[in-house]
Amino acid sequence: MDGGEESGQTEAMIDRRKFLSQVGAGAAGVLLFGGCSSEASAARFPVMKSAEAWRRQLGPARYHILREGGTEPSYTSPLLNEHRPGTFVCAACANPLYSSATKYDSGTGWPSFWRPLPHGIVTQPDAHERYIGNSPTEVLCARCGGHLGHVFDDGPKPTGLRYCMDGLALRFVPA
Repeated sequence: MDGGEESGQTEAMIDRRKFLSQVGAGAAGVLLFGGCSSEASAARFPVMKSAEAWRRQLGPARYHILREGGTEPSYTSPLLNEHRPGTFVCAACANPLYSSATKYDSGTGWPSFWRPLPHGIVTQPDAHERYIGNSPTEVLCARCGGHLGHVFDDGPKPTGLRYCMDGLALRFVPA
């Protein structure tokens, strides 16, 4: 092998190493910090408002949860102990989300349900909470796109799902 060939192979190896390290770093970033887009996050929802309009309507605590993906402290929601017949609706747009017949005590400190109402919610991988080996599924209101909470696969029968919702993202409408 002459010096020119060896030099070209060395440059190709360096370029390949750079490429592979950049791809690896990018993949690690997605796993650790999110960055995946989804149809739901890019979707236009039937109810759209400016950030300022949502802030005025919702107030700081609800805005943080519904529009910024925040979470209220566990065991702080009055809806945790709501047991009357009725419907839980989105606190931002009044979209019906869950029947009280599907609410149960999950022991987590947040209102939990085993099934949403038809057309009430959409889900997507959560860009706010990403951990290696665990990508929580975010639950959004299908009408306004507000962050409601997360869904997990450790719920009761018949669905086996636990829709763990922030109480401030919901309002209760008695039957």
